[in-house]
Amino acid sequence: MRISCRIPSKYFITSGVGESDIQIHAGSFDQALRDAGIENCNLMFYSSILPKDARRTEKKEIEHGSVVECIAAVANSIDGKRATAGLIIGWVHSRKTGERIVGLVAEYSGNDDEASAKLILEKSLEEMFLSRFDKNLYEIREREVITRSILPKKKYATAVVAICFVEYEIPVITP
Repeated sequence: MRISCRIPSKYFITSGVGESDIQIHAGSFDQALRDAGIENCNLMFYSSILPKDARRTEKKEIEHGSVVECIAAVANSIDGKRATAGLIIGWVHSRKTGERIVGLVAEYSGNDDEASAKLILEKSLEEMFLSRFDKNLYEIREREVITRSILPKKKYATAVVAICFVEYEIPVITP
């Protein structure tokens, strides 16, 4: 049997913030993952494309040590600076048929407030769309923006927003 690349089919969205006086990775980042409910997973990061048939589902319990593939924005800060993470999802549709073609995801990781991050995300999504599609033939019909921000009281801070994949289709190639 030959199989093709796996296609994510179900995902949930989560977010969290954390802070620490010790460090980022095993400190504020770990606390942000805990706040998001994905602290016991091994995360693998994807780029920014959702398959056209991918569907959002409720957050699921994930077994300790599981590998969770995700599209994520992670923002870290030191010495009291704000950390803001965000994602925007835009579903591209054919203007002619209405068919859903693909989901585009833009990430923001920085120190701006959430309102500024949302403006940057909108512009990023538009740029991604225009670099791939003719706006006369395709349009973005559905948009969703998720942001998290923290203005820390401790030395280190992290904000995370993640699309976590929990189910996949595996196409079988027939010879």
